[in-house]
Amino acid sequence: MILVVAVVIPVFMLIYVFPLGMFLVAGFESAPAPVVSTVIVRAEPWQPRLDVIGSLTASTGADLAVEVSGIVEEVYFDSGGDVEAGARLVRLRATDETARLATLQAQAELAAATHRRNQRLFDIQGISEAEFETSSAALKSAEATVDEQRAVIEKKLVRAPFDGHLGIRNVNVGQYVNPGTIVVTLQALDPINFDFFVPQQMLERLHPGQLVEVHVDAYPNTIFTGHITTIDPKIDLATRNVAVRTMLPNSDHRLLPGMYATARIDTGAQAHHLTLPQTAVTFNPYGTTVYRVEEQTEDGQTKFVVRQTFVTTGETRGDQVAILSGISEGDEIVSAGQFKLQNGATIEINNDVQPLNDPNPTPVER
Repeated sequence: MILVVAVVIPVFMLIYVFPLGMFLVAGFESAPAPVVSTVIVRAEPWQPRLDVIGSLTASTGADLAVEVSGIVEEVYFDSGGDVEAGARLVRLRATDETARLATLQAQAELAAATHRRNQRLFDIQGISEAEFETSSAALKSAEATVDEQRAVIEKKLVRAPFDGHLGIRNVNVGQYVNPGTIVVTLQALDPINFDFFVPQQMLERLHPGQLVEVHVDAYPNTIFTGHITTIDPKIDLATRNVAVRTMLPNSDHRLLPGMYATARIDTGAQAHHLTLPQTAVTFNPYGTTVYRVEEQTEDGQTKFVVRQTFVTTGETRGDQVAILSGISEGDEIVSAGQFKLQNGATIEINNDVQPLNDPNPTPVER
């Protein structure tokens, strides 16, 4: 049995296993080289920038509401109009309050006449000082009551607290309203504020007066420019971010409070950096790498092989990333297809299709 096994196993290996292994090796050796696209490293001007997102807010804005309950008697404005500070907007019915004011004014006039008479009598010592002081206090009390009633009537009238643009009217004549009912929103739109947050690490790159280019989705082909006016002196404890405010001219009222906006801020002097498409860089736990292409000649044949190279990356802009170290200008780098490569692999180059490499891409709606 031992002799039979010793003979059968080598024969089996020779007939079946060895030919299969040779077939697999031949298959691997004859597999075509992976096709990749490449890009030549170039040094390009690089303007350090900070991209932020935020919201537009009115320089001054308020939802105007009534202080007391009542029935709307007059509405002095139209929706969407412009008003000046102090302009009358809505008046509630104040018939009872006006009648009471007339009564209080009559009482105040009587108190004033009594006080004048007591003044003359006091001058000739016709009454005591206590009687004179009592009439004086009665006059002051009557006048204060009149002023108080005027204030009650004034609460029936809603006025514009500042110059601004009115929104949609929320009340109508004859409508009963409760205290706190919003009549209309009033927004001062020119100028308008753009508020955003940045990490505390970015504080040294920002300062008041810095130019800001703002973009809103409502006007995709328009850039609104303004300047930083305020940097909050307090860091948010929860997010470690700081609030920044930019003021934008808005004479045509195209920008409205509440709009979502993005902005770009130039944060330093222009420099030159080596750039690559972001698709050319592979980020790994052990480091950031690219595949550098080398040309080799073997048996009179020229072939291209790749070498995995560690690099240090900087800021990104659009489709590009800045390379601070690891490669040199003029190096040829794999820009797409590196997922199927390993160090020292032979490749075939086809640059008919290239990945995006635009420093300022513009989204296109389809």
